[in-house]
Amino acid sequence: MKKVYVFLADGFEDVEALIPVDVWRRGGLDVTTVSISDFPLVQSAHGVNIEADIMFEQGDFSDADLIFLPGGMPGASNLFEHKGVCKAVVDQYMAGKKVAAICASPAVVLAPLGILEGKKATCYPGFEQALEDAKYTGDLFTVDGNVTTGEGPAAAFPFAYELLAQLVNKQTADQIAEGMRFKHLMQ
Repeated sequence: MKKVYVFLADGFEDVEALIPVDVWRRGGLDVTTVSISDFPLVQSAHGVNIEADIMFEQGDFSDADLIFLPGGMPGASNLFEHKGVCKAVVDQYMAGKKVAAICASPAVVLAPLGILEGKKATCYPGFEQALEDAKYTGDLFTVDGNVTTGEGPAAAFPFAYELLAQLVNKQTADQIAEGMRFKHLMQ
């Protein structure tokens, strides 16, 4: 079973974090939410409190198949300010394993770490100037090598299904999308 870590910082965007967690768990992935604050309880940008599965200090992220960074502000900035998160993301990327970020996180976390240099990427409109070393696509999601980026809250479903297809297979992703009535929505 593929292993996914979702780093949660105070101020994360609710749907960008929780839709992927839901989709991936339905698809059979081993998803662990990780609080990077001093407490297991993490507050979203809209005041929703989520209890993470583990604290950052409890994790050994070397077994990750995917490390995922939700967006939201100040969530993305809080992720970037955490040295351990930055090291885990860079280590994951340098090992050739999957890294994903959505909304502000591609611009606020991945770009300053050099992960998007020379890559195609997307992010929330208005943050694209931070992608100066990348080719901004403006798409709902963009895949370039082992990096997948997403645009914003409305992209959370297609972004999550794309990553599920990468980690499991397209058939499973399509089945989950159909079961969640996403395919019906897109007709």
